[in-house]
Amino acid sequence: MGGISIWQLLIVALIVVVLFGTKKLRNVGSDVGGAVKGFKKAMEEDDSTAKKESDSDFENQNISHKESAQSDSTEKKHDKEQA
Repeated sequence: MGGISIWQLLIVALIVVVLFGTKKLRNVGSDVGGAVKGFKKAMEEDDSTAKKESDSDFENQNISHKESAQSDSTEKKHDKEQA
């Protein structure tokens, strides 16, 4: 029976409303909601940025591998022409 009952929660809520007023509580609630929304947006942007960076790194590696393969084949052709 150590838990908090619904009546105890209602009494605490009533005391908070009396102390701070509904207008101030509404402002605090909207501020907290805006902060949470901004946090979620920042996390989504961070995830998409990290994904783009890893994708571009992969593409850069593919390009460098293709360029090195082309230069190797060009050198082989040049060696054959000299022989």
